[in-house]
Amino acid sequence: MVERRALDMDSPAVSDRFRLFNFTRRDDHVTYLWILRAMDRLREVHQVQVAPDDVAAALRELAASHDQVPVADRNLRDRLDELHADRVVHRFDDASRAGNLTRYRNRQSVYQFSELGYRAYQSVENLLGARIEDVNLSRLVFSEVLDDLRALAEANRTGQDEQVYRRLSRLDSAMEDMGRRSAQFHVTLGEILRSTDASPDMFLRHKNALLVHMSDFTAELDRYLPRLDRAVREVEATGLATLLSRASGRDERLFMERDERLADWRRRWRALRAWFASDDDAIPTRAAELHSATRSAVSGVIALLRQITEAQRGGVNRSTQLRHLAEWVFNTPDDGAAHALMGAAFNVRSARHLGVAHDDEEQITPNTTWWDAPGVEVSVTLFRSGTAPTTGVPKPVRRNPGAQARLRGRQAAGRAAEREAAARLIERGAHDRVLDEADTRVLLRLVTRALEGRTVVAGRLSSAAGAGDGTMVRLVPDPAGSTVRTSQGRLHLPGLRLEVTGHRTRTKNV
Repeated sequence: MVERRALDMDSPAVSDRFRLFNFTRRDDHVTYLWILRAMDRLREVHQVQVAPDDVAAALRELAASHDQVPVADRNLRDRLDELHADRVVHRFDDASRAGNLTRYRNRQSVYQFSELGYRAYQSVENLLGARIEDVNLSRLVFSEVLDDLRALAEANRTGQDEQVYRRLSRLDSAMEDMGRRSAQFHVTLGEILRSTDASPDMFLRHKNALLVHMSDFTAELDRYLPRLDRAVREVEATGLATLLSRASGRDERLFMERDERLADWRRRWRALRAWFASDDDAIPTRAAELHSATRSAVSGVIALLRQITEAQRGGVNRSTQLRHLAEWVFNTPDDGAAHALMGAAFNVRSARHLGVAHDDEEQITPNTTWWDAPGVEVSVTLFRSGTAPTTGVPKPVRRNPGAQARLRGRQAAGRAAEREAAARLIERGAHDRVLDEADTRVLLRLVTRALEGRTVVAGRLSSAAGAGDGTMVRLVPDPAGSTVRTSQGRLHLPGLRLEVTGHRTRTKNV
């Protein structure tokens, strides 16, 4: 079995793959489907790259035998371009198709299925062509699997590389087919059991064949399961590492390295082994799980058969109950009574839950269910009355003179400390001492102003100055530079000499 790599894909990769099915959600999705069918028809005759004219000709051929084929109109190129935008097909420019200069100037495009686009188209076709009558549990596959396991052990023991690869490939395909058949059978069986209330005649018509089919499959599985367990262990006894190495050596997948092919075959063998052999008795094999599911399905079919038989014998079943309910509803005096009767019959009541949007809408994806999404706070007003709360009338602004006075006091103290620090810088300078935090803060502000006001004269930086609070800092170009020591470390000014002087602020008379 091939590993389900889709479980490890992230959300962007999954969304990118889902774009391949955009043509199924358009208004004219049937037209797009027939266009892809026409391209597939041309692909079967080894015409990989096709032009719009080729697709139109293929559509006319399909219309001769199918009435639902749409008429090829002038929008065919646009539809192919839409498929190209969805990455279902590739588009190439082919100038060799231009027969004259006018056609050469126009775009001559050819289209080709992309690998993932063809798989998306095939999946749609498989879904449309699925039939319930095709499902079955293949009980004859066990004898073939047993023969292939014994032949695989013999081929590995005698060193037949091609036979090892051939038998292992057949086993892998058989396990994949059996897993798909069993899953499809039980899903279809559950669908039949749920729909027997509406159509019990079909179930009664096929009940004997269904029970015989499942009973024969269970008996065949009981007979072959011990033999298959021994056959798997015999294959491993011949040398599993050698077996996988020989299979990967004969593998002809060109786009995979030898180590990747070896890892792929090792994964396939683990999946095959999980069907029939287990080293832990507490962990059942997949064949044992299939056996249990089939036996449970037999019990369910028998119970349902008994229920249908008793219902038909007594004359009361779901169909008669619905007819009586419809008659009662029709004879009610008014619409209110009819709604009350239907609500009581189907347990339909008013919703007892509510929801609000999350504060961060991007954090919760729209695909998250209510069960998995995190909870949000709900107001009491919304819970009791069903109406969202409002902010109400704006409240008056409250004044706090005490807090304002304290804030003004802190601001005045800070300004006084800065003025004292500026006075110390003028009196004692910035060198030959260690500046405290207040001195450093004032000096850094003045140095920043000086650096922002520098200009370039004749290709060289001239001196600059920054002033404030009666203090001026000048930065004079000097190869020796200067260093200022602070309580937090040293401030280096390479190529600049720092000078601190007093500054007189000019005032204007008004």
